[in-house]
Amino acid sequence: MITWTHFVWFAIPAVLLWVVGAFFAWKEKALLARVVTAVGLAVFFAFIVAIWVSLERPPLRTMGETRLWYSFFLPLAGLVVYVRWRYKWILFFSTLMALVFICVNLFKPEIHDKTLMPALQSVWFAPHVIVYMMAYAVLGAAMLMALWLLYKSGKNGESIDTYGSSMHAQDDLVYVGLAFLTVGMLFGALWAKEAWGHYWSWDPKETWAAITWFAYLLYIHYRRMPSHRPSLALWLLVGCFLLLQVCWWGINYLPSAQGSSVHTYSMS
Repeated sequence: MITWTHFVWFAIPAVLLWVVGAFFAWKEKALLARVVTAVGLAVFFAFIVAIWVSLERPPLRTMGETRLWYSFFLPLAGLVVYVRWRYKWILFFSTLMALVFICVNLFKPEIHDKTLMPALQSVWFAPHVIVYMMAYAVLGAAMLMALWLLYKSGKNGESIDTYGSSMHAQDDLVYVGLAFLTVGMLFGALWAKEAWGHYWSWDPKETWAAITWFAYLLYIHYRRMPSHRPSLALWLLVGCFLLLQVCWWGINYLPSAQGSSVHTYSMS
């Protein structure tokens, strides 16, 4: 039976495959980059499925378990961006970010048991969290592109307007990410209604989810203004991603959530 002690035997091959895929992408060997990265994703997802079966529940309860999904969706988002827009650097960045979360899970293991509190036994629980993890990964890729554009324009002394195609590609990612956020919030509302009898209660987690959603909506509207400043838009997107981190894990450390939020992650 697969346990969390076996994670390293799946994580290391997956990361190595992602690194090789990123190398092929950099060398402009697109087919090899796609295939090798996809195989790495399959290896990593095999562990998710195996631990799901072993725990007899979706591995979505603790922060460590959500990091597991994020580590999977980051290279997946990177692969999608690479296939769609051929940015040869994106697979290196998505692999690096995934590696950070994998290392945290390897060096700071949490207690993962089969117990699932009644509120988490809803049919809406798994779709809600999985959709949100995908949104975080896609918006993470958009943030990486924003940082890359800021770096390139600053290094070359060029106007960001010269990178118009990259700006449009980044916006496409934001649209997709916001769509996933919206669907995730709707699933969460249905879950809350079933578990606690109401769709929305302004719990600290829900409040920050709303703040994050409106922040990305603000970015989209600002980008569509004819007089917008591209550099300011990019920094706004970076700020949105920081708010997203507060919504995801920073909420656990806010005084307003201590002992009152039903969304803070349990360590056991």
